[in-house]
Amino acid sequence: MKNVTDSFVSLGHWPSAGSFGFNTDILATNPINLSVVLGVLIFFGKGVYNLLSLSDLLDNRKQRILNTIRNSEELRGGAIEQLEKARARLRKVEMEAEQFRVNGYSEIEQEKLNLINSTYKTLEQLENYKNETIHFEQQRAINQVRQRVFQQALQGALGTLNSCLNNEFHLRTISANIGMFGAMKEITD
Repeated sequence: MKNVTDSFVSLGHWPSAGSFGFNTDILATNPINLSVVLGVLIFFGKGVYNLLSLSDLLDNRKQRILNTIRNSEELRGGAIEQLEKARARLRKVEMEAEQFRVNGYSEIEQEKLNLINSTYKTLEQLENYKNETIHFEQQRAINQVRQRVFQQALQGALGTLNSCLNNEFHLRTISANIGMFGAMKEITD
């Protein structure tokens, strides 16, 4: 046990040139490093809240898009129900066609085709409406996210600019500009 303790005690007394060792001068190492790390974390940690609000915005848009998809699926379900009713009607028409085959088979066949075509057109229109709605919601979500990111970037840039400007820097800039204008006036005179 004494050997282990002696090995740790001797680690602090190794020469620093050409070897690895522990620096026992606490004032020269840890507080400076810790203050730099904490300063960097505090400075860059401010933007985390903005990213969370962007995430909330994206989640809200996702929910709206999902709701739109559900509504479209409900419309599709209604169209399928209409299709089933049309098929039932088609079966009824086919039975009537068998009875009236001699009198008007061609008219009944035409009605059957018209019914099928109108049903498929209705389904196609509903599908197109669903796709257009989804596309529109996606574009709107993308535009809102772009606008939000632009606003946040602009606010961050203004915040950085405002934090960099202080009275002393402002006065030096004004003095330098006055000196330049004076020099320009002397050149033009």
